[in-house]
Amino acid sequence: MPSPFPGMTPYIERPDVWNDFHDSFIPAVREVLTAQVQPRYYVRIEEHLYIHEPAAKERFALGRPDLSVHPNPHSAVATSGTAISAPAYVGMPIIVEEERLPYLEIRDRVKNEVVTIIELLSPANKATGGGREHYLAKVQRILASKTNFVEIDLLRGHAKMPWDRLPECDYYALVSRHADRQGGDPRAAIWPWKVRDPLPTIPIPLRTGEAEPTVDLQAILHRVYDAAGYSMFLYDSDPEPPLPASDAVWAAQLLHPENPPA
Repeated sequence: MPSPFPGMTPYIERPDVWNDFHDSFIPAVREVLTAQVQPRYYVRIEEHLYIHEPAAKERFALGRPDLSVHPNPHSAVATSGTAISAPAYVGMPIIVEEERLPYLEIRDRVKNEVVTIIELLSPANKATGGGREHYLAKVQRILASKTNFVEIDLLRGHAKMPWDRLPECDYYALVSRHADRQGGDPRAAIWPWKVRDPLPTIPIPLRTGEAEPTVDLQAILHRVYDAAGYSMFLYDSDPEPPLPASDAVWAAQLLHPENPPA
C-alpha cells in the first residue's frame, strides 16, 4: 500500500524512523542506477562515520593521570581460588556514539575512478556543529575535483545547505555536473519542491557527453515505504518537525478522508 501523500511523507522525518528510511533509500537508488549504468560503471555504497561526543565538561583525555588515586593497602597477591583486589581504580570516559551514514559512488569499472557521488542528507550533516562542518568540507573537496555531485534533501528540519540563490522550498535535489562548474559562472541544477508536491525524477550525470541515467525519487520513496511496512506504525505519532497549520490540516485529510474539516 503506497503512501497516502503525493510527495514526501513528512512522518518519515521523525528521528525514530529516519535512519531506517535513509539506510533503505540508498540501496534502492543503487539498484535502479546499476541497471542503467552497467557494464561501464558500477555503483558502490560507502559510509560517513560521525562521532557524537559528550560535552567537553563530561569527557577527559585517556592516559591523563588521576591524582586522586590512592593505593589500596589491602591489595594482595592472588592465590588459587581467591579474587584479585585491585590496588586502585580510575575513571573511564563516557562512551561516544557512532553514526554511520551511507552514500553512493558511481565508479568507472576500468579505471576505478569515482565519477559521481550521491548524498541523501541526514540530521547529522544538516544540524549546526561538527557534523555539518565535516560534510560541507567534503562537498568543497568534491566541487574542486572532476567528480559530479548529487545532493538530495528530504528533511524539512535544520537549516538548508548554503547554496547561493536556493529557492524557498521544503525539499530539493541538487545536481552539480563537473562541466557546469567550469568558467566564471559555476552553477548547479536544482529541483525544489514543497511538502504537497510530488518528488521529481532527476538525472544522474556521468562523463561529459554521455547519456544520463535517471532516478524517480517518488517511485523510490513508495518502494521503501511499502517494503518497510511504514503504514502499520508511521502515523502513531506526530511528524517532526511539526507541519505548519495549513499543511497539518491537509495531512490530516489525507490520512483520514472520512473526517472532512468542519
